[in-house]
Amino acid sequence: MSIREQKGKEIANRTNIIQDGNLWLVPSQSGKGKYKVNTEKQTCSCPDYDFRRQKCKHIFAVEETIERTKTVVVEDGKTTVTETVKVTRKTYAQVWPAYNAAQTQEKRLFQYLLHQLCAGVGEPSQTNGRPRLPIEDMMFAMAFKVYSTVSGRRFISDLTAAHGKGYLSKLPAYNSIFRYFEDEMLTLHLLMLIEESALPLQAIERDFAVDSSGLSTCRFVQWVNAKYNDPQLMEKRNWVKLHLMCGVKTNVVTAVEITDRYLNDSPMLKPLVDKTAQNGFQMAEVSADKAYLGGANLHTILRHGAMPYIPFKSNSVAQSGKTPKSTLWTRMYHFYSYNQERFMQSYHKRSNVETTFHMIKSKFGDSLRSKTKTAQINEALCKVLCHNICCLIQSMFELNLKPKFWAEAA
Repeated sequence: MSIREQKGKEIANRTNIIQDGNLWLVPSQSGKGKYKVNTEKQTCSCPDYDFRRQKCKHIFAVEETIERTKTVVVEDGKTTVTETVKVTRKTYAQVWPAYNAAQTQEKRLFQYLLHQLCAGVGEPSQTNGRPRLPIEDMMFAMAFKVYSTVSGRRFISDLTAAHGKGYLSKLPAYNSIFRYFEDEMLTLHLLMLIEESALPLQAIERDFAVDSSGLSTCRFVQWVNAKYNDPQLMEKRNWVKLHLMCGVKTNVVTAVEITDRYLNDSPMLKPLVDKTAQNGFQMAEVSADKAYLGGANLHTILRHGAMPYIPFKSNSVAQSGKTPKSTLWTRMYHFYSYNQERFMQSYHKRSNVETTFHMIKSKFGDSLRSKTKTAQINEALCKVLCHNICCLIQSMFELNLKPKFWAEAA
């Protein structure tokens, strides 16, 4: 069974496909409009069919819907009764008592856990110059500011309350927080905090997913558009690329990289997988989309004892005369080709990384307020750190987790 057939079944299960005369109206998976499918001519109005001129997922969805409709002919040969078989979509119940408790106490617990994390950073020595503000305090202020999603001036009232609770030794000014966002040294510290915040979930996460997404900035780029022989100066908002690896159960981020917007996804899989394994996670499965397909990536995942679930492209082959394929590539290609149903049962876990990006963007914003490159990277890392702490809080109530950090965990 091809991937388009699998997606067609998903569309048939999840959406309401309506018949309009000879046409069938199939909702788009992105939620933007509907496509018209003509079953007699085997055509569809979607871009995929327009490009390939072959069956697309929407045609397969209509065929699946028609197969589920049974026609029973009564003995008189005239009356027909149509019976539609309804397929119930599998759903996962929310543990509402745990969810409610986590949400109502999140802000209080967030400050406590963030303080515990920042306390393990340590303070670099200073022999001369004006005394710096404590690094632990500034990292707490930076992450808490991103969590609050308000401006620096309005955030000072929340920071004053945190200082009163003992989470800060000194109360910084809002301009000081902006200045520390531009400190390159803190980038490594934030990466360290993200990895440390994921460690309490080592015993829970076994399956992982990898993907990338963009975070827009307040800066704009320009280019000349001459598509229709009418050059005109265009502007578009700039953005940075966020690559991450997350667990599929709690959506905690185990490794993250920030790059320029045009960097390819495939080279980033190896550092993400290596960093996750280095931090002690025992990987059983790693899922990623076709952008990460490559012999080196397959080998990287298998080297760490995990099974790679990366679908092959339509033009992928087991062997090629010009470029001989490795034994690993050939075996994985045959497994993918002849075990589609088994492959898709594990590959569907990849959608959890999309959920992770949605959680980060919907809660902490899908854009960056910082103006300089270093500040934008640090702000993006703060979003990921805040997300990890929120995942820990949810696990505390749902899984009875008691997170410990640094030397206390040892």
